[in-house]
Amino acid sequence: MIRRLFWLFLGGSLGAWAAFRLKRLIRAMTPQALVHQASGVGQTVRDFTDNVRTAMHAREDELRDALGLDAPTETDKDHH
Repeated sequence: MIRRLFWLFLGGSLGAWAAFRLKRLIRAMTPQALVHQASGVGQTVRDFTDNVRTAMHAREDELRDALGLDAPTETDKDHH
């Protein structure tokens, strides 16, 4: 009798857990949720590229100063 109750409880618990996970997965796959996730990724990529571009220009200026190269031209200044 105890064994049957154990297996009944275990099966019910696993079934409830699986239903909860499935419901959460279905909610995450709605079009609105996917658009929200994609917009977050897009913003992260934009932030990353902005940071890389800023660091690249700063490093280029450091190298120009260290190597004694001529000052950046007007077109180079427009990129900053």
